[in-house]
Amino acid sequence: MKIRAAIALTACVCVACSTRGPDTPSKRDQEAKKLINKTDTTSNATSTAFTFEGYKKDIAERIAEVNSTKVYIERPQALLRAVIVIKYVIASDGKLLRSELVRTNHDKAAESIALLSLNNTAPFPKPASHLLKNGKVEISETWLFNNDGRFQLRTIALPQMTE
Repeated sequence: MKIRAAIALTACVCVACSTRGPDTPSKRDQEAKKLINKTDTTSNATSTAFTFEGYKKDIAERIAEVNSTKVYIERPQALLRAVIVIKYVIASDGKLLRSELVRTNHDKAAESIALLSLNNTAPFPKPASHLLKNGKVEISETWLFNNDGRFQLRTIALPQMTE
């Protein structure tokens, strides 16, 4: 009986591994977000970051994780396609209250990707109470875009190439 169960389990694993995944980056992002939402409870938890910079890093890592197919994982190229700075406000419960473009080179596609990556990630982990001012925390983050349209967040980016 144990052998049959083991064979059945092996067959299921083989079928699951051979199933074709999503065909487009958008579908991959949707599937990744579903998996993260099923397994990740940080959006309902309080961040363990004690400092503002630590909380900002936690948020940047979460944005990169949720939007992984849009993130460039190597060093950013020397001459970037776009640099987008967004100021956003997170409430004490982790909800995204508002966001606004602070700096842009008017690359509408990059602006859209940056804003969507932020919105797709919400809600965020709750900030520690000592980081709040009037019940919220305000963060500015820089999206660094390579020519292929993928980005890194300055808070967690590798050093930019020089040539």
